Amino acid sequence: MSDDDERPVTGVTVRTSERGAATRGAILEAARELFIASGFAEAAVTEVVARAGASVGSLYHHFSGKADLYLTLFEEFQARQTQRTRQAVQSARAEGVDDPMRLFTAGASAYLAGCLAERELSALFLRGDGPPGFDMIMRDRLRKWTERNAALFEPYERALVVVLTGALAVAVSEVSLSDDEDASRRLSDEVLAIVEAIPRP
Repeated sequence: MSDDDERPVTGVTVRTSERGAATRGAILEAARELFIASGFAEAAVTEVVARAGASVGSLYHHFSGKADLYLTLFEEFQARQTQRTRQAVQSARAEGVDDPMRLFTAGASAYLAGCLAERELSALFLRGDGPPGFDMIMRDRLRKWTERNAALFEPYERALVVVLTGALAVAVSEVSLSDDEDASRRLSDEVLAIVEAIPRP
């Protein structure tokens, strides 16, 4: 029976897809905890399923392996970050903000706040202990991030966008990898203040 089958139990139809979703979530959460605690290379699939209270077979039903777990965590984190920045920019526009630098800062502030809210997960992706090829995925994500930022500015301001995005990428790394959360928050605020004060060409 697959995870999408239905079974009647005492007159009530129980969707096994819901059970499958719960198993998937438990496996993903267990992987997140182990990757943060031990790193990607040291974490074992058997440890993941033991912590999740699942079976190896159920893990491979939902994921292709350990690398897929890591990449799924990354993509879900990035989706949350995209939602945070999009909402921040939309809110700023709804309040009448149309200056590109202020819109960029609103999005950057939301992104950094997300890194602070999920510091352990954000740090996981910046430590360099990911599956083979993950560095290329990170570079591609930075390029796409630059393109999204560029949409806020005039085409001739691309050099400014590259500088701003590069500065923010370094700030993300510093904020995420620091052991001092209060210092990270201060740094985040200071970086944003400096960015907003940069004159446009």
